[in-house]
Amino acid sequence: MRKATVSRKTNETELSVSIDLDGTGRHRNATGVGFFDHMLDQIARHAMIDLEISATGDLHIDDHHTVEDVGIAFGRALQKALGDKAGIRRYGSCLLAMDEALVRAALDLSGRPFLVWKVDLPAPKIGTFDTELVREFFTAVAMNGGITLNLARLGGENSHHIAEATFKAFARALREAVEPDPRSTGIPSTKGTLSE
Repeated sequence: MRKATVSRKTNETELSVSIDLDGTGRHRNATGVGFFDHMLDQIARHAMIDLEISATGDLHIDDHHTVEDVGIAFGRALQKALGDKAGIRRYGSCLLAMDEALVRAALDLSGRPFLVWKVDLPAPKIGTFDTELVREFFTAVAMNGGITLNLARLGGENSHHIAEATFKAFARALREAVEPDPRSTGIPSTKGTLSE
């Protein structure tokens, strides 16, 4: 049962993230941040995981705390759902084109968090959404999910396309990494653990 729910409550946000790694891409995401919800839906759909996120935050200030805290909880839920990671592929990558944008995602569910970020977003906002929050989300996911994550924009001019391609590429790489490996049932590491 590769499922998990993580709740988080601070003075800035209150939220819950539920994840099923063996889902079908069903999603119900409500954070109060429209563009962000759309991106979370892309993760569910393209990673083929069921994802339900509800969040209330101090949006009267800005979207930062909500986006970051959802990333924290999503990373923790992912880590929890993976357990000891026995039998998974561990690595995933994707080269994703969306209109003029081209984004590469590569990740390792190593237990050793690291983010390499080479995704420049030309516009400061997509609608009312601050584009710098895309990096904040992925930083929170990588650090709290124990993921070595490398994201790079190889082409693109439209910030919406670049951001969406980044979320989709991450999702496709994640789908590959969490899938069961039919040739292995053990932990995919010569160390014998992926928790440290």
